[in-house]
Amino acid sequence: MLLFLLLIQMFPAFLSVVALYLIFGAIGEYYPVAGLNTKLGLMLVYMGGALGVSTWLMKGFFDTIPKELDEAATIDGASHAQIFFGMILPLAAPIIAISGILAFVGTMNDFILASLFLTDRPEMTLAVGLKTLTADNSPASYFGIFAAGTLLTSVLTVGVFMSLQRYIVSGLTGGAVKG
Repeated sequence: MLLFLLLIQMFPAFLSVVALYLIFGAIGEYYPVAGLNTKLGLMLVYMGGALGVSTWLMKGFFDTIPKELDEAATIDGASHAQIFFGMILPLAAPIIAISGILAFVGTMNDFILASLFLTDRPEMTLAVGLKTLTADNSPASYFGIFAAGTLLTSVLTVGVFMSLQRYIVSGLTGGAVKG
């Protein structure tokens, strides 16, 4: 299964744009909440796109967690759920934070899929909305508003990073020993 995910990642994501448009157009006929021009449909596309990268990142990280921790907890009488939620998941907080940051930044920077999926002005993402702001009128007259919008976008991205930074730093120092 991991090899299959690796093979899928070898193809550029842009190759799937036409297929995604047709699939979500058909989904929209039967289930309009998740079709084209809906945020739920776009979120489903983004989750599917981030799955491969996040899976490989997490697999590499989980492989570094010592199996002895799991075995020691089993000997102490912990259940599988207690081991996972009480020991393994807190140790994996850094990679979960990094995967979240990468998915967030990728979503914030995406323009092609968002402009294809969302065409109504109230449904548009920030990147598509900023582009339509400059496309409606001459670029020179709205450049200041466009620059302010991009600055606000970067502030949001930095805010997400700063809020998740403690998990990354704690993960880097979590395995350190005094010596």
